[in-house]
Amino acid sequence: MDIAPEPQAALADGGAVVALESTIITHGMPWPQNYETAQTVEAEIRAAGAVPATIAVIGGRLQIGLTADRLETLAQARDVAKLSRADMAACMATGGTGATTVASTMIAARLAGIGVFATGGIGGVHRGAETSFDISADLRELAQTPVTVVAAGAKAILDLPKTLEVLETLGVPVMAYGQDEFPAFWSRSSGLPAPLRMDSAADVARAQAMRRALGLPGGQLVANPVPVADEIPAAEIGPIIAAALDEAAAQGIAGKAVTPFLLARIFELTEGRSLTTNIALVRHNARLAAEIALELAALGPMLAK
Repeated sequence: MDIAPEPQAALADGGAVVALESTIITHGMPWPQNYETAQTVEAEIRAAGAVPATIAVIGGRLQIGLTADRLETLAQARDVAKLSRADMAACMATGGTGATTVASTMIAARLAGIGVFATGGIGGVHRGAETSFDISADLRELAQTPVTVVAAGAKAILDLPKTLEVLETLGVPVMAYGQDEFPAFWSRSSGLPAPLRMDSAADVARAQAMRRALGLPGGQLVANPVPVADEIPAAEIGPIIAAALDEAAAQGIAGKAVTPFLLARIFELTEGRSLTTNIALVRHNARLAAEIALELAALGPMLAK
């Protein structure tokens, strides 16, 4: 594992560090928006007083924090592996290069001693999972790895009620931030009540510290709704998601290929508006994650890990 100088210094001093995934760069957005967004998100975290640590596997080495050159190279790379818990070790053992998903970023953050992670939306239970059994490893990772994940809910292409049910079964705290309703990625409203509500970064940090004190495994999901000015209302995006899902089914797209296909098709059907909203919500999540990281750091080095 290689830790870049900036996050390494912050971790050594008990400072605030926010982990960032790399799949959003390699599989979630096109060039050059992916690179520009990655830079902007890191800048948001620094402006809030914390240190960003974008995570990836490069040449078999787990990278905690990427230099500007490596970030740009990764953003333009093709055929980059999409790594989750199941294939992360194999990629590293064979000297491969891969981008980290929510699950693998959480694993890397834990290894590095980082307690907070900002992303766009987590994976979850896919629609039709009752026959496909397609459920993201992100959910079980949240149940076993002690990292607070800040996201705009689960991706709206998923079955949100089933996703919440699985999270409840696994004992994962799901906290809507500043509202009572679980957000739906591009939309603030899902029509589903959130199990918990938090209204301050300090409360989120204290909840994470209390889980540690109680000896409870796993992390927390902080569902941070997209800003009002940037959202695509559920009534508008819903039919577009349905159309993209129908196309994926007709083309026999399955497994890891589903999410990148759907995101690309929804981008086309919304004439780029979905990407604009995606960028806005990722930046919004990064700012909140930085606040939580600062609060965790204030609670003491032992609780910040």
